[in-house]
Amino acid sequence: MNPPRNGFTLIELLVVVTVISILALMTLPTYYSKLIRDQIVEGSALANLAKGPIAARWAADKSFPVDNAAAALPAAELIVGNVVRAVTVQDGAIHITYGNRAHGKLKDKTLSLRPAVVEEAPVVPVAWVCGFASGPDKMTVMGQNRTDIPQEYLPLNCR
Repeated sequence: MNPPRNGFTLIELLVVVTVISILALMTLPTYYSKLIRDQIVEGSALANLAKGPIAARWAADKSFPVDNAAAALPAAELIVGNVVRAVTVQDGAIHITYGNRAHGKLKDKTLSLRPAVVEEAPVVPVAWVCGFASGPDKMTVMGQNRTDIPQEYLPLNCR
């Protein structure tokens, strides 16, 4: 009669390694999507620099600045961050171009933030529409949407 074995057999060990590998493969895509979304949010924080002057211009004379200089902002390529290469103002819309240390799927991609206004009532605060999202009811979305980031990576409020 054989004595009882202590410890794991080779087959048990292989099963455990296989299960751990499958679980790791399932979590990687989720991790990368979250990483990209976090970088998008980090980049959109730089847009806050431009929101104030654009909204002030609308409240003052019901028009939007045509470019960074008209919004009293530095040149687009001077507004940069870890993942942002440029922040451009064009007819009131803010276009964030990703680059620098951004994820490869985000490099050279653009996210647009467009102002939404009530044209008959300029005292109503400007709302900002991100990416492919639709504007609020009774508000007109101004500017061009140049967003070319796949929707799967965009935060929910930008889809």
